[in-house]
Amino acid sequence: MNTYHSLDEKELLILLKDGDKKAFAELYDRYWERMVVTAYVKLECRQDAEEIVQELFVELWRRRASLEINNSFYTYLAGAVKYKIYTFLAKKQKESDTVRQLTVAQDCNTTQQWLDYELLREDLEKAVLELPEKCRLVFRLSREKGLSNREIAKSLQVSVKAIEKHLTKALSHLHTALKNFTTLFFW
Repeated sequence: MNTYHSLDEKELLILLKDGDKKAFAELYDRYWERMVVTAYVKLECRQDAEEIVQELFVELWRRRASLEINNSFYTYLAGAVKYKIYTFLAKKQKESDTVRQLTVAQDCNTTQQWLDYELLREDLEKAVLELPEKCRLVFRLSREKGLSNREIAKSLQVSVKAIEKHLTKALSHLHTALKNFTTLFFW
């Protein structure tokens, strides 16, 4: 039979101060669920409520020798839970603010990258349109369709060397045409 169950909280607290684990377990069993419900009402998250109450009881055990409880143990626990909830919410708010700031910074960065990409894409398309027709066709088949030089040569019925010359010419033209953009982009 559990003799601790019949003890009042003052007697249990005296035993707790002496390091009695069974007295601690009895207090835990008596107040755990009530404290979780108290925390849940404020937090609306059972997991967070349980975590806060668990931390409270861990601290209670660690500080057992120096505990000074003048009111009822329930009042002490309720006040401690309330304090832990405020601390938890303040920490969560701070984390939320940090995430919001990072998201805004990332969105700005992403928007800038998207604009840079769009400008580069437009300049690339203009430069490709400046290429001679056959050179432009070879470039598009190679870079946009992903065909190999051999496949392009076969489909256009020309030599692989001819394809290589067209690609060299196209890439040289694009390098010159996009030189100003890449300088600004990497600057």
